[in-house]
Amino acid sequence: MSILVNRESRIIVQGITGSEGSFHAGQCLEYGQNVVGGVTPGKGGLRTLEDRVPVFNTCVDARREVGANVSLIFVPPAFAADAIMEAADAGIELIVCITEGIPVADMVKVAAYLRTRSSRLIGPNCPGLLTPGEAKVGIMPGFIAKKGHVGVISKSGTLTYEAVHQLVGVGLGQSTCVGIGGDPIIGTRMSELLALFEADPDTSAVVMIGEIGGAMEIEAAHYVATHMTKPVIGFIAGQTAPPGRRMGHAGAIVSGADESATAKMAVMKQCGIHVVASPAGIGMAVKEALVVNSR
Repeated sequence: MSILVNRESRIIVQGITGSEGSFHAGQCLEYGQNVVGGVTPGKGGLRTLEDRVPVFNTCVDARREVGANVSLIFVPPAFAADAIMEAADAGIELIVCITEGIPVADMVKVAAYLRTRSSRLIGPNCPGLLTPGEAKVGIMPGFIAKKGHVGVISKSGTLTYEAVHQLVGVGLGQSTCVGIGGDPIIGTRMSELLALFEADPDTSAVVMIGEIGGAMEIEAAHYVATHMTKPVIGFIAGQTAPPGRRMGHAGAIVSGADESATAKMAVMKQCGIHVVASPAGIGMAVKEALVVNSR
């Protein structure tokens, strides 16, 4: 099994006729064969990707005509918030927004709007999701992963790839990899994904990669302590970051003592998470945790 996406997912790409949307839609289609449409206002009726994928004017049209239940968004920052809300208004169950640089004020409106809908948002400013061998929704390189039983949650795209590389290097595959994004306001929090992995019978352990700034990792650590029966292996990026300076992601800035890497790692250890000091230790830490957990 997996969480959120699988071979049955019916994916549309908002912004499919743009250069990035077209390229990555093609990559997703080749990986899982389940991109069923695209959305670009004013271009409904066209077909793209060598005539394999129909284009619709709206998400409502795509939902009605091809039964879309996942939307992948490649829309410029100025219009991305509206694209997210359009997908939610159409009843798309899962929305994955890759767009970087969406104004925080726009995401405040999106967050409020999504509370009135049943859609789940992953992102923005994220690499998306990958269920190895079944579905690729975003920009993660599918060839580096292999099917298995370790879930991956990460704020960082590149560290997601590194975690997958480390896991594969010790012979472990992944159930689903989820890049949640590093902006101050995102759609799905770590604790929510931990709950999904805990409920997934095909996931045996979870890798959780956080970074400085905010309290999401602390919240997730307390969730692990009270709800998780499966081992969780954690890493916090930004261990040498100076306070008050943004490091990479818009949300990666230490504004309080509890938001530093050291503070987060300490809480995670107290809550039973197997914390590694370097991404290079993720694979072996997961392997060792699985052995201990099986006893």
